[in-house]
Amino acid sequence: MITGGTGSFGRAFVSKLIEDFPDIARLVVYSRDELKQYEMSKVFPQTKTGKIRYFIGDVRDEERLKLAFRGIDIVVHAAALKQVPAAEYNPTECIKTNVIGAQNVISAAMACNVQNIVALSTDKAAAPVNLYGATKLCSDKLFVAANNITGASGTIFSVVRYGNVMGSRGSVIPFFAEQRKKGFLPITDGRMTRFNILLEEGVEMVLHAIENALGGEIFVPKIPSYNILDLANAIAPSVPTKIVGIRPGEKIHEEMITIADAPMTVDAGKYYIILPDNYRYSFSEFSEKVGGERVNDNFRYNSGENEHFLSIEQLRELLAAKLDINPF
Repeated sequence: MITGGTGSFGRAFVSKLIEDFPDIARLVVYSRDELKQYEMSKVFPQTKTGKIRYFIGDVRDEERLKLAFRGIDIVVHAAALKQVPAAEYNPTECIKTNVIGAQNVISAAMACNVQNIVALSTDKAAAPVNLYGATKLCSDKLFVAANNITGASGTIFSVVRYGNVMGSRGSVIPFFAEQRKKGFLPITDGRMTRFNILLEEGVEMVLHAIENALGGEIFVPKIPSYNILDLANAIAPSVPTKIVGIRPGEKIHEEMITIADAPMTVDAGKYYIILPDNYRYSFSEFSEKVGGERVNDNFRYNSGENEHFLSIEQLRELLAAKLDINPF
């Protein structure tokens, strides 16, 4: 089951599951918007796949979650309120969905003996400066700590944390693509950098977590960064930019692993993995299954200090290939 399953991630994840895992008996899309479910059902109809179910519900409703979780083995928790300005203006609504909703998912999963849950997080949860990031950090803590109280259910809880999904709804790329028609691009700060992940990379990462989590890990991908001015140049090289100042709750650079996380962080090749700090299992046990080496104690993973930056040309190639956006 995928909570928030009608979003960009949910659609991509459902497509991947249908294509690569034909033996899945039942695949439940859980969300609160019946129009989005209707639109999604036209792309993935139940009659065509024979396995999809569309379940209307809100993660704020624990009893509804328990009904939806019956007979479910694996849950991907993608439901969240994620717009930073909206969260700053409506903090209690964000808390109800992102924090209380997360705890409802945890409680319902244990009550229904779900085997494995992966929760989607964000780079804004590391050293948060806005309410959205703070609620997602709280959610991450709840999912990690849930492994301590699983009891007889034996549910495995883990988290995946990644940066901006290229072209996701409400993000800077579709905004720039639309704004360029107005004759200028508003830039909050020319120094700004962001991590960049493709939607299919996010899907693969969740599948990796489902297969490899022992319980309590936060999986972080090794992905490139870009500079906001390079992105503007890639999308609209002939359109002038205008500095408008940083919005409330916005950072110059995003961070996915803080220096405080370094002692518990493992370099596992394609991913970094932040291990739970309560040592539910030994490092050797984890290393035997997943591999990897500890990072040094001064390590941090910051979009402005990243070793891999996308060039303007690389950004243009990705924009054209993945989003059909060409220079204006």
